[in-house]
Amino acid sequence: MSESKNIDIKKTFKNPLLEGVRWSEKYSKRLSRVWTILPLYLKNLIITASLLSFAATLKGDWIVIVVHLLKQFGVEYPSNSDDDSAQTILMRYNLNDLTFYIIAAVLGSYLIYFAIGGFIHWYFYVCRRDKAHEWKCQPEKFLSPELELHEIMVGASSLLVVSVISGVIACYAMNNGSMLTIYYACNEYGWLWFWLQFVAIFIYQDYTTYWVHRIFHWPWLYKNFHKLHHTYKQPTAFSVTASHPVEIIFTQLVMLIPIVTVPVHWAPFYIVVVYAYCHGILSHSGVNFKSFWWQPWQPDTIFHDNHHQYFHVNFGFNIYYWDILHGTYRQKDRVYSENIFYGRGKKLDEVSREVLQTDIIERNLENPQAYRNNLHRYKLNQKDLNRLGGSDGIKPR
Repeated sequence: MSESKNIDIKKTFKNPLLEGVRWSEKYSKRLSRVWTILPLYLKNLIITASLLSFAATLKGDWIVIVVHLLKQFGVEYPSNSDDDSAQTILMRYNLNDLTFYIIAAVLGSYLIYFAIGGFIHWYFYVCRRDKAHEWKCQPEKFLSPELELHEIMVGASSLLVVSVISGVIACYAMNNGSMLTIYYACNEYGWLWFWLQFVAIFIYQDYTTYWVHRIFHWPWLYKNFHKLHHTYKQPTAFSVTASHPVEIIFTQLVMLIPIVTVPVHWAPFYIVVVYAYCHGILSHSGVNFKSFWWQPWQPDTIFHDNHHQYFHVNFGFNIYYWDILHGTYRQKDRVYSENIFYGRGKKLDEVSREVLQTDIIERNLENPQAYRNNLHRYKLNQKDLNRLGGSDGIKPR
């Protein structure tokens, strides 16, 4: 790399937003010394707590959760004064002290975004960068410094927008807004419905987001909105909020429909939300996490990493069966690229030699360790290629 390019990259790294996330690099040696002396159980506790904190603040939902906790334990907002002069427009719409809730939501979200995000960045992308083949889904590829900055700027901007929405919801809930169908006594609608809500909300949110996501991959919507999110072919945890404001607002509003339409207890609803956000962070992390035995519905990280690498395939998030059901699950004998829409790809013999060769190169960039039993299920061998007519000169490696 030329000296001028090195200088440009150094300048890029001095951007305040990028420096905010990369704070941990400055203290890497100190963090490493402390980290090495911690017992394993404490390390796991810190990582789990960090992930949950990041998930709870991902879209400003932390303040909504705090408000519902307060209301659960009987903390009510003081009733409005009878004095007409005190009846402001905000009070009439159950939005008293709205500014406070919005500022709190935004500041809290940004604090965790940079603090916990910086820790996660340090743990994987600093300490283990030289061992990427052990943990990264695409070990040969990292986002450039320019794309990292772009990702953080877009992610921070979208975080601002959705945190404002969460601040409004928290304020409205604390002021006893009548449009919300949230309740607090667990047995108010029966214990059966209380426990069924976990399943119903989970399926509703995941299936609707599957279709919202898939629809945003239609050519016009993709090129004008969702393409921004796919700027990051090697996603990191910060990619999870790095979406076009129109898309992230629309997705957020679709997910919130149950709290204004059917009776839902706040706890099941937001437990499902935090679960979904946790796996959203993991799925975008680029780290080859595997789902646990008790999560037969949950795809491994490589599932969504494939989505970023190949664009129009694997649209699901927390239930991969939607893709199997609708024929958008990645297949070994199909080629996928940014120019092949609708999630079904093209057969190997339907694409040009150049496209096929590019696809083979992409497959070789995947980490076999990201798949179960370290078996790269999509890797093409010579026998697969020999089945194609006119494939002379195309090698699996």
